[in-house]
Formats: sequence, structure tokens, C-alpha cells
Amino acid sequence: MKKALICGVSGQDGAYLAQLLLNKGYTVCGTSRDAQISSFPNLTRLGIRESLKLESVALNDFRSVLQALVKIQPDEVYNLAGQTSVGLSFEQPVETLESISIGTLNLLEAIRFLGKPIKFYNAGSSECFGDSSDKPADETTPFRPRSPYAVAKAAAFWQVANYREAYGLFACSGILYNHDSPLRPERFVTQKIVSSACRIAQGSMEQLHLGNISIQRDWGWAADYVEAMYLMLQQEQPDDYVIATGESYSLADFIAVAFNCVGLDWRKYVVSDASLFRPTDIAVGRANPAKAKEKLGWQAKHKLTDIVQMMVLAKQADLIK
Repeated sequence: MKKALICGVSGQDGAYLAQLLLNKGYTVCGTSRDAQISSFPNLTRLGIRESLKLESVALNDFRSVLQALVKIQPDEVYNLAGQTSVGLSFEQPVETLESISIGTLNLLEAIRFLGKPIKFYNAGSSECFGDSSDKPADETTPFRPRSPYAVAKAAAFWQVANYREAYGLFACSGILYNHDSPLRPERFVTQKIVSSACRIAQGSMEQLHLGNISIQRDWGWAADYVEAMYLMLQQEQPDDYVIATGESYSLADFIAVAFNCVGLDWRKYVVSDASLFRPTDIAVGRANPAKAKEKLGWQAKHKLTDIVQMMVLAKQADLIK
């Protein structure tokens, strides 16, 4: 029986990954900064809260990380922790850099120090590519980060590559494009859109204030993407992979599908708010996930319309409760 350690288990990806690994017979341990007071609502929502062990670990503290690895003795470590919001990273750049890059470095160094054959997955981000315009980005595309979040993720990516090459660690980065689910908190724009559409359909008189809705992104389904994370650590050789659907849509497209699901014309309710524009943003994000299909046998099962519909149905069910 394999044992997996998931850092950042309380988030969207961490919860879906824990569910996947439990279904595959793993013993799963998850970490948060203070596991004793954390409520882990996503784990509860998936019905797996009592099925995994939970430990308090401060990833920016090397001693805490080392103690956790010695205690848990994992075969696989999945690093999904750290600040996750691009928008928030402009307001908290230092915390963003420390939580992502220092946390990743501490995990890598602790694995190297122990000298055990622990496989390591790092959550990379398509934000590192910056604006890829009409050319889909793949694993050879240079990084052009345009936010503190992207800078931190780029630093973590190169730390992983360095430890793989210098010390022979089985360490991989998944360069994931946007992926969503009902587990996303409402501070993410996609969940904000879905929640507002559902409330307006129920009679709310609110307007939905958004920033730049012309941006284009490749949106996937989070439960699909954690399968790619797992597959990366089952390969004979460690490598990095772009994980995406291969199809990009504008935020306006996402909005239109969400409001259409509840029978409304989005143009009557959405307001463009200049105060919500970011200092720098990516106009177009396009991906080429061909390597993941060829090497991992992975491809996205769900595309934009499916994803928005599933999120709307879940939110409508929540509002009825």
C-alpha cells in the first residue's frame, strides 16, 4: 500500500487528489498550517474527511517539513500548497513568493536530505508563460511571468528542475492551465460568476461587477487534472507536463454559458469595473497539451460548457439547502 503526502489538501485540487488516491488504495496524509483548527470543508463535501490523516506543517519552516517527512514516511509528495490567487498576489507579493517558492524549496531539500526514493509533484502554473497570444504554449515555451504569483511559480518550477538534474530526485512539475469545480471559493472569478448568476435567477437584484472580460483562458475540470498529477509520478522518468484542454475561450464566453444555464441574458446584469483590472494581465492563454496525451495517456474529459453547467448545478443545489 503506497502512502501519499498532500501539502495543501484543504484546497480544490488537494481534496480531489485525496479522493482519487484513496480510491486507488493509498494511505493519504494531508497537511495544513494548523490541522487542529482547520475545518476542511472540501474534504467534508467529498465525504472523505475521516478517511485520511491530517498533520500540521509549516512549509516555510524547514524543520517542520523535515519532521513531517520523517513521521509520515511517504512514497509520494504532492505540493499543492501556497497562495493561489493571481489577483491577491499583487496585494501580497512577499507572502506569495515565500509561501510558493520557499515551501517548494524546503520540500525538495528535505527529500534530498533524507536520501529516500520519494517521488515529488509540484503544482506549476500556466501563468508562468505570460501572454502566449495565438501560439499555444508547450513545455519548451519560455516563461514571461506577469504577476507576483507567476514569478513565484516560475521560481518553484526551476527549483524542481534543478533538484531533478543536480541530485537525481524524481521531481515533476505540472504546468496546469485554469481548472475549476464547485470546490472553488467565490474569490475566484469563475465561482463569482456562477454564484451571481444563480442568485440573480432566484430574484436577487444585484449586478455582477467584473474586470476585463475579453481575456481568454483554457478552462478545465479540476477532477480531471488531478489524474494527470498522479500519472506523472507513475512514470519511469520524471518530467514536466503542460496540462490543459487545448481550447481557449474568453471570460465573456464563460459568463454567457453561466447565465444561459439559468435562462438569463448576461448583458443585462454584468458591469465592467475598471477598479477590478489588474496592474498587468494576460490577454490570451493558449495551450498545447500534446505531450501529456502522448506520454501519460491523459487528456481532458470535460470542456467549457460541461464545466460551467456542472458548477451551476452544484451552486443551485447549495442555494436550495
